Amino acid sequence: MAPNTRNKLKRITLLRDRVQDWEVYPFNIGVIRTLDFLELTSRMCFFVGENGSGKWTLLEAIAEHCGFGREGGSKNIRYETAGDKNLSVQPLSRALPLSWSTKILNGYFFRAESFFNIATYFDQNPDLWGDVGAAYGGKSLHDQSHGQSLMALFENRFFRKGFYLLDEPEAALSPQRQLSFLLVLHDLLRANEEIQFIIATHSPILLAYPGSQIVSFDGDCIREIAYKETPAYQIVSGFLKEPETYLRHLFSELPFDRNSES
Repeated sequence: MAPNTRNKLKRITLLRDRVQDWEVYPFNIGVIRTLDFLELTSRMCFFVGENGSGKWTLLEAIAEHCGFGREGGSKNIRYETAGDKNLSVQPLSRALPLSWSTKILNGYFFRAESFFNIATYFDQNPDLWGDVGAAYGGKSLHDQSHGQSLMALFENRFFRKGFYLLDEPEAALSPQRQLSFLLVLHDLLRANEEIQFIIATHSPILLAYPGSQIVSFDGDCIREIAYKETPAYQIVSGFLKEPETYLRHLFSELPFDRNSES
């Protein structure tokens, strides 16, 4: 399988002399403040970390640098509803040169939180259906469940070569669907060496992908960790082994009478 074969994006570098103020967002985030460079060693790279740790900030800055729409989508989709609220990553993207062995011009930026907006954009612009619509399964994404529409995107749009950035693709996928998504990723990487993924996720199922690179944003600096070091694996596996122990400790912290029926 060797997902690291012929890696395309090789290094993400922060040019620190381009930073004007380290006290403003996004440069005041700990892992961004300490970032020099990140070497990508696999065509399947996962960003992991707690909410607010900086993984989404770096992912969005990479997407901005590559020219993807801020709401998500391909470079040809310029649909935005968020106004200027996403402009704050521009200083980071401008200070973030990307080093490629061979630059991949095509790709897709998937944002779980704004995927609904992209689906609406296509429904409101029926002239886009055809070759583009086929890339989304040829059926309105709003006529499917959230999980079905995501799988339609993954199965129909990601077959071509490209550089794919995904933020929490597991958001609407059941555990069984996440396993199906792993199979999609496996088939894509095996069939096409011109594909590369960076995925921000909290899913211990997705993180189990063999041969992947896992980059943690927890702590003072970005570092590579093993699968079983991820909090997603440790918390979920620990909970499944002893749910009563976890629940007892969790509920003992609640500020109400646990013996009350309410």
